[in-house]
Amino acid sequence: MQRTVGASMRENSRVSRRRWLLWAATSSASLALPVASARSSVPAAGRTNLVLARQAPDDVDPAGFLVSEKYDGVRAWWDGRNLRFRSGLPVAAPAWFTQRLPRDTPLDGELWIARGRFEAVSGVVRKNTPVDAEWRDVRYMLFEMPDAVGTFEERARILQALAARQAPDTLIAIEQQRIADRASLRRRLVDVVRAGGEGLVLHRADAPYVVGRTDALLKLKPLQDAEAVVVGHVAGRGKYAGMLGALRVRTDDGVRFALGSGFSDAQRADPPAIGAVVTYTYQGTTANGTPRFARFLRVRGDA
Repeated sequence: MQRTVGASMRENSRVSRRRWLLWAATSSASLALPVASARSSVPAAGRTNLVLARQAPDDVDPAGFLVSEKYDGVRAWWDGRNLRFRSGLPVAAPAWFTQRLPRDTPLDGELWIARGRFEAVSGVVRKNTPVDAEWRDVRYMLFEMPDAVGTFEERARILQALAARQAPDTLIAIEQQRIADRASLRRRLVDVVRAGGEGLVLHRADAPYVVGRTDALLKLKPLQDAEAVVVGHVAGRGKYAGMLGALRVRTDDGVRFALGSGFSDAQRADPPAIGAVVTYTYQGTTANGTPRFARFLRVRGDA
């Protein structure tokens, strides 16, 4: 039932913050973490407004941020009772997996197996009937606590303690670190990418929890990426005759362009449907906003 608003909610928030900070400071504290606001009681199936990252500028200054590796898994959030995709649709996870997640404590993270294994983990977690043996390789890489009080640095500290106590073989709190300057940040990015990682995430250490796109959460990758909606198909020619030549797509800003590279032969034979949301990589934009060197990466696949 949704909490009442007004004075009682403000008082509850102050009490929750005191309890939460006490838990963070006390090694023997309970795992029952308070949630700050009434947003957490919104019916889970209707919620799609999680925190989303913006693209970091190339010259981003890491001062004031906590930096972590960007794990290329399947985004999933735990509403305290159910595990869901970013869209709000349920993840068909085995009961033993969800039983390891803390009841009434919302979490946000990536279902992940290993670097370079996105297709594998996507195939595992999107099955309507879970296969226990496959899920044994899946880890829930935690990076946020939706609706929790405190700064991101405080929330990250809580996640570390929670994962270590709750289920260290299933829950992994993503390591957060401060980086001194731009040169050190670039070296860290190079090291992660060379090791097979996707990139870095920068989160303002002093940021409260917010929803939607925010400058408090930035992603830094060798290539930029974005999403677009498929609005049409272009027939292939030559060796691609009878197959897909390119997708016609539309960005959130209304820019339309043809996305013609990055597809496997199987994807060209069975291309993403009109209305599907696809992720593509690119290197900057032209004067009219068209992505340069755009390349198909994958269908977003929230469900």
